[in-house]
Amino acid sequence: MRIQERYNQVISRFEEAMPVAETELHYETPFQLLVAVILSAQCTDKRVNMVTPALFKAYPDAEAMALATPEEIFEYVHSVSYPNNKSKHLAAMARMLVSDFGGVVPEDVCDLQKLPGVGRKTANVIAAVVFEQPAMPVDTHVFRVSNRIGLTRNSKTPLETERELTKHIPPEKIPTAHHWLILHGRYVCQARKPKCDQCCINDLCAYKQKGGYA
Repeated sequence: MRIQERYNQVISRFEEAMPVAETELHYETPFQLLVAVILSAQCTDKRVNMVTPALFKAYPDAEAMALATPEEIFEYVHSVSYPNNKSKHLAAMARMLVSDFGGVVPEDVCDLQKLPGVGRKTANVIAAVVFEQPAMPVDTHVFRVSNRIGLTRNSKTPLETERELTKHIPPEKIPTAHHWLILHGRYVCQARKPKCDQCCINDLCAYKQKGGYA
């Protein structure tokens, strides 16, 4: 099967199986999503959603969080992974957002990456989810699933995966495709015990075709 044909068929199956695919992080504003995504690094969305209600009540916007110290923010996020670093990043991020961007989350991926705690993946999440840009965030699920099912071939880095995916997926579908791959990896194509019997692309999966999981 040619690579573009595989992409076309996988996209078609996902569109049918997951007509609604969106982030599982809870948020109301671009700033809140930015905070939630920073907290979600190496942490589950479920855990992040447990801490953000109180955090957002105390610091609903960049201006409010910019006045907080890392120690004050820590009290709200201590149960997530790496709370010390994330508290520092959030405090610094909010201050820069206020000082350099008027408290408004920027649309540009390069501008987003200037913010403390914001790497390429986080910037792409904001660009895709908030601004519906053709940006492909690559987390562990997207990286693993793309290689396993044959959308990428031996990609060694998230950037290689991102470039390959954006090359073959139509721009208007990229923001949703990001969620398809995450949700598929989170609930079906799991790392250790993929649920192949529940997979909507079972017959298209490159790994399965090579004699992988039963």
